[in-house]
Amino acid sequence: MSDKNKDKSNKAAVNGAENSDNTMIEVKNISKVYRLYDKPSDRIKESLSLTKKKYSREHKALDGIDIKIKKGESVGLVGRNGSGKSTLLKLITGVVTPTGGEIVTHGRIAALLELGAGFNMEYTGIENIYLNGTMMGYSEKEMEERIPSIIEFADIGDFIYQPVKSYSSGMFARLAFAVSINVDPDILIVDEALAVGDMRFQVKCIDKMKELKEAGTTILFVTHAVEQIKRFCTRTIWLKDGQIVKDGEAGVITDLYANYMIYGDQVLDDNEVEEAFDEEFIVPENSEYLASIKHVALNKQIFKSFESLEFEVIYDIYAEELPDFSFGVAIYSRDRKQYIFGPNTLLDKADIPKKQGRHKIIYRIPKITLISGDYALDVGIFNSDGIVNLDYKNSCAHFSVANEYFTEGMFYLDHEWDVVE
Repeated sequence: MSDKNKDKSNKAAVNGAENSDNTMIEVKNISKVYRLYDKPSDRIKESLSLTKKKYSREHKALDGIDIKIKKGESVGLVGRNGSGKSTLLKLITGVVTPTGGEIVTHGRIAALLELGAGFNMEYTGIENIYLNGTMMGYSEKEMEERIPSIIEFADIGDFIYQPVKSYSSGMFARLAFAVSINVDPDILIVDEALAVGDMRFQVKCIDKMKELKEAGTTILFVTHAVEQIKRFCTRTIWLKDGQIVKDGEAGVITDLYANYMIYGDQVLDDNEVEEAFDEEFIVPENSEYLASIKHVALNKQIFKSFESLEFEVIYDIYAEELPDFSFGVAIYSRDRKQYIFGPNTLLDKADIPKKQGRHKIIYRIPKITLISGDYALDVGIFNSDGIVNLDYKNSCAHFSVANEYFTEGMFYLDHEWDVVE
């Protein structure tokens, strides 16, 4: 439930009137540091210590992040446990205060953070509806108008008249969600609240969230079910160790995050600039070396389906000529468990330079039909009809494919649907 009190709600409404660029949430250089203690008594020792001895260690839950969220955006937050997602939501709703920085919100916030947050366990469901309405700045009369729709949505029967301490986790979620979405929020914040509900309840909640989204409500959504974020949100923010890793189009960022969760490698960055290769061509004294791969480079590291992939390879030939010289590329999944595609110039009957010197060729896929995933590229040069391996670079380049949500699987295949009846 929302933890905004009436004064904060009124202040937010005033700020909203001054908000000319439709920004609903602005996070400015926010940091949050928690002090961790090995045992409860250490907290007392530290507070009473005359020498200011530290019995705690600092944990940076958030480390100087900046975010601006516009009206009507639906933003998903992804990241491992401990990445700072829930802390950020608690800061936005005012549940906790920041160590540094500032958060500015505009409009009325409804939030589902932890089950039971904002509830008085001794009060009945009805009494808690009024309680939460008051906390959000509504009058008793305004809440009376909303009671029927809240009760109908919660659908917990006569339990609505029982103390909430007797509720199951599912009942908590139903009542909390029913209150939050039936009070016309300008900002709706949902933190893993749907995970406890049954399938019908989840469908009901998502449908209602879609209605709010279409009506212009700004939505922040945290869930470990990243496919829900990919399908529902317009934007995704990926947090890691209290910092923003990526912030952008929902489908693209969730795909990259999913790749990271599988392979755990450093995130690819399309802003990296490949250094030019300027090494001088030299024929080695060791005559056993006939040729070698000197340099490989991709035109980018993060692709969308149907974009053009270009793989540049520079190779040296040291012999006067290699008549049976050929070149091959292999695409694997990043973990190398799946061999995706492996063309070569011998099979394709492509004519490439075979005489002594330095040569550059481009391997191009005009429209890559991979859907999403993280991939590795091998490159090899061969002689004697591909039998003799002259040089081979294993996983010499990596790339990711990430998209808006438009289909599922590994490849895009042309297809059609026929309605029979």
